[in-house]
Amino acid sequence: MERRHFQAIDPDRRRGRGAVSNHSGRFDLTRVEENDGWEIAEERAGFRTELTLETARSIITRNTSPDIPFDRSINPYRGCEHGCVYCFARPTHAYLGLSPGLEFETKLVGRPNAAEVLERELRRKNYRVDTLAMGTNTDPYQPVEREQGIWRACLKVLRDFKHPLGIVTKGTLIERDIDFLSEMARDGLVHVGISVTTLDPQVARAMEPRVPSPARRLKTIEALSAAGIPVRVMMAPVVPSITDHEIEAVLAAGRAAGAEAASWIMLRLPREVSELFQEWLGEHFPDRAARVMARVREMHDGADYSSEWGKRMRGEGHYAQMIAARFDVALKRQGLNKHLPKLRRDLFCPPLAKGEQLALF
Repeated sequence: MERRHFQAIDPDRRRGRGAVSNHSGRFDLTRVEENDGWEIAEERAGFRTELTLETARSIITRNTSPDIPFDRSINPYRGCEHGCVYCFARPTHAYLGLSPGLEFETKLVGRPNAAEVLERELRRKNYRVDTLAMGTNTDPYQPVEREQGIWRACLKVLRDFKHPLGIVTKGTLIERDIDFLSEMARDGLVHVGISVTTLDPQVARAMEPRVPSPARRLKTIEALSAAGIPVRVMMAPVVPSITDHEIEAVLAAGRAAGAEAASWIMLRLPREVSELFQEWLGEHFPDRAARVMARVREMHDGADYSSEWGKRMRGEGHYAQMIAARFDVALKRQGLNKHLPKLRRDLFCPPLAKGEQLALF
């Protein structure tokens, strides 16, 4: 791939962050830091989280991809403070004129009217109910949600409308919402996927710097399961030569914590993610960087990534087949299902709007 100009950021300035650089996205001008001509050392501030609020005009996003089992999702936030270096959502920040690097995890956008817009869209006469996916782009339970509560307000709408919901998260903040989720689970309206990419806390801290530890995420699986909420453990992504040896251990730990099902996705490096990931490899795993990328390219016909449907989530070739076979064996050994029970759609019922009256007939 073509390598754009970038400057590595001083580690002290990006402490607790995932990306190594902050180079421009594909729609932005190249970023180069210059001094003012004086040969004087200049202190630069660290990368602090900044949240900008925007008014959403619509909130339900549609897709027609045959690779994923849902056709609609919502995103209360743009960008994600968790800072997972491999996150395939990073390129979306380029559409905002921001860097998919450090700005993706530090310059966030929230939509405080998301619940209001969601309710309006669910009340449309032509709306046809089906499972709504949450956390498929950026995590609804990232740290900023603790103060903002934008996603909890959306969740209340979905509960009140008895709308089916699938959640994917790495955030233990989901325990805050067990009250709503357990109520929905009793009606067969929700299931949750908890992503556990590794059991090694050091690898996790380097790869996912602001995500709760693997052990803490397993505790979340326990809490959700104890509340009657169906949970699957997700190894997403499997990272060649870094986490692939842990497949059996992750599934066993998920099962012990109460997960009913398990799933996996292979490492994906679309657009700017490839360069960001390779910079990260060079800093954290220089001894195996070449091996990791060789495996990745082996699965995509020599390229860093292929977006071809049916192949982009798992790759192809001998290595990809081996990972799939190991996962299937581990799944059976642990007695885990590939899928959680199908969610109900027949209960969907918009509640009375404020000021609305029951019809007499």
